[in-house]
Amino acid sequence: MNITRNNVDALNAIVTIELAKEDYQGNVDKVLSDYKKNANVPGFRKGAIPMGMIKKQYGKAVLFEEVNKILQDKLNNYLVEEKLDILGNPLPVLNENFDWDAEVLSFDFELGLAPEFTVDLEGKNKITKYTVIADDAMLDEQIEHIQKQYGKLVSKDVVSEEDEMAGVFVNEEAGVNSEVTIPVTAFRTKTNQKKFIGKKVGDQVTVNTKGLFDDEHKLMQYLGLDHDAVHGLEIDVVFTINEINVTEKAELNQEFFDKLFGEGKVTSVEELKEKIKEDAEKQFATQADQKFMNDVLEHLIESTEFDLPSEFLKKWLQTAGDTPMSEAEAAEEYEKSEKGLRYQLIEGKIMTSNDLQLNFEEIKEYTTGLIKQQMAQFGQADPSDADVENIVGRVLSNQDEMKRISEQVMNEKMLALFNDKVKAKVKEIPYKDFVKELYGE
Repeated sequence: MNITRNNVDALNAIVTIELAKEDYQGNVDKVLSDYKKNANVPGFRKGAIPMGMIKKQYGKAVLFEEVNKILQDKLNNYLVEEKLDILGNPLPVLNENFDWDAEVLSFDFELGLAPEFTVDLEGKNKITKYTVIADDAMLDEQIEHIQKQYGKLVSKDVVSEEDEMAGVFVNEEAGVNSEVTIPVTAFRTKTNQKKFIGKKVGDQVTVNTKGLFDDEHKLMQYLGLDHDAVHGLEIDVVFTINEINVTEKAELNQEFFDKLFGEGKVTSVEELKEKIKEDAEKQFATQADQKFMNDVLEHLIESTEFDLPSEFLKKWLQTAGDTPMSEAEAAEEYEKSEKGLRYQLIEGKIMTSNDLQLNFEEIKEYTTGLIKQQMAQFGQADPSDADVENIVGRVLSNQDEMKRISEQVMNEKMLALFNDKVKAKVKEIPYKDFVKELYGE
């Protein structure tokens, strides 16, 4: 047996495996011998079938199978021994005139090689790392929201701006008959809001769906229609008022503070604001970290230049899935997946060049922290080590959970590396402005 490699270019290679008869004939003869012993053929005693008949019936199929086994084994070993970093899987080069009776069988395999490149974490960039703050306006909004959440619903006779209405939207032609509860402030314009103010139970108000709410999802929610139905919808709907209610906000007193946080933990509005600010900014920090991670990776994808064996990968995609693809379908799929592939290669390069590794003890320790945190949320502030150990064992025995937690641990390692290496501009920003940065609104 002989294995050689011809590097077509930096990203493509051909591996040739030559098999002499002595490399595979012994395996073929053994399989055929087993067939001879066990085959049931009418007119012959079991085990007494002539070998010539066995070879005629099964010889080619056994030869193909045994040669294929050897090829796969030798090719895999060669890739490992040569430390070849390949993309996709090796593709056999088809030869319609292949001579299976030749003294030496020669097989070619195409390889797509991973590109060589470096990742510069400390290079010039326009990345901003945000510190998100809960400003006074947000804290006031949150306190008002909590007061309403724990407040008391009071029935009213006449609609005012702060009220919510229970009623039914109807347009028979469009199939609208939706019973909802809706605050007056849900309507986007003051013009539509004023149509309801001063109305009583039993009154009907007609509004047009165009621009009725600030997005189409609310139109779907309140009219009970699907996305296709509300897209560009411009019809009149009649709302019949069945109930008018207002929420009397809970008082900001000690009883209210104790209900929220436990007895004596918060004793004033100032302390309430500090508590809300602390909890909110912990959540904001997680979101800001994720945006920073995404922005760094997006920058690296755009700024790290390397070529891919694109033609090989398109060819590989044609046969990689359960359903074969046409050449055009594979080209389209490659265009969709190229960015993801670049991301994976860059991420892998960062991990190897910065020695970011995972070990089981790290994963176990991280999982233990998660379990204790979850148990505390359900009132088990001081669980026994044995109980925690038992739950951790069950979680980590699930492969999907193990994979998910491993990714979280590696994500934290990557974030720590980026915080240390990437020279980003630091900016303090209120949450509302941060949302605009996230979604571009």
